[in-house]
Amino acid sequence: MDKYKIIKMLVLLIAITIIAGGLLRMLQRNSMSLADYEKLNDSSGSAGAHSQDADTDDDINDSAADNYDAEDSTDAPVSSDQAPDSGSSGQDLSSEAEGLQNPLETVPPASLLTGASLNGSTQIDERITYEEGFYYEPISDNLRRYVTGISYPSVQTPTDDGSDTGTAGADAEAAPKISLDELRYVHILHYDFDGSPAEGELICNEYIAQDLVEIFYQLYCNEYRLERVLLIDEYDGDDTASMEDNNTSCFNYRVVAGSSSLSKHAYGLAVDVNPLYNPYITYGKDGTMNVSPSSGENYADRTVNFPYKIDEEDLCYKLFIQHGFTWGGSWNHSKDYQHFQKTKP
Repeated sequence: MDKYKIIKMLVLLIAITIIAGGLLRMLQRNSMSLADYEKLNDSSGSAGAHSQDADTDDDINDSAADNYDAEDSTDAPVSSDQAPDSGSSGQDLSSEAEGLQNPLETVPPASLLTGASLNGSTQIDERITYEEGFYYEPISDNLRRYVTGISYPSVQTPTDDGSDTGTAGADAEAAPKISLDELRYVHILHYDFDGSPAEGELICNEYIAQDLVEIFYQLYCNEYRLERVLLIDEYDGDDTASMEDNNTSCFNYRVVAGSSSLSKHAYGLAVDVNPLYNPYITYGKDGTMNVSPSSGENYADRTVNFPYKIDEEDLCYKLFIQHGFTWGGSWNHSKDYQHFQKTKP
């Protein structure tokens, strides 16, 4: 036999022997005895290990649940599949959200206004409600007593001995041109200068009561700002003090400033709106200008733009004009930018 073939076969056998030995050692290293197998797979030991893992998981889950109950239950977002079904508090929240879109839902629960408190519910049978919070009604006996001697003159009545009685004494007029029966108490809502809903009240002639609740309702729906709307009696009937405080008002039995003629306010047929920013301006023969209230002088120049100015583009102006009122800002010889009045036929 060729020696080269013999050498080739020997090399091949040696290689096979080496590979086989390596494979055998690997198999021996990875194998285990029966005892080792039983020890590894002991049933009690296996169950115990699983039980310990389960207890650990349960403790973790219980801890997480406790944390959720204690902290996250109020703040955690609710997924769609966790959302409350019909009849749950979810519907209530929805109703409240819808209610916030209605400005009338902001009506204060109890009135702090003087007129509203004095009238109370005594006139409710004769109350005319336009919208919630916007109504008018006759003036109660309590409210009559409150305004008499302030915005309404005291009526002197003769006694048996011929003397006169009355809280206003010699200054009282014996026969006012308008009776309290012709006047109405008006309750409204408005937005103040902070943008917060507030109550307001006026006394007016019965003839314009419906106009006023409609006008002020539209102003409220448009969040038109009125700083305050209080009875002139809160200022002791002092028109200047009311204007200085930028109070929107109506009835006040008084004469026109600088004259002996009764004002339209004396008949409850005129309303002054945000008077500080919309002053009453008169002109002397020498060209001098008088501004009332005096603190409104900065707002006498109507060519300047500033907040709360009433002009022909203003919503308040448009609403009063639509309801048949005339505007003092249109007068020729004087300008009363706060003033709207209506003539009774």
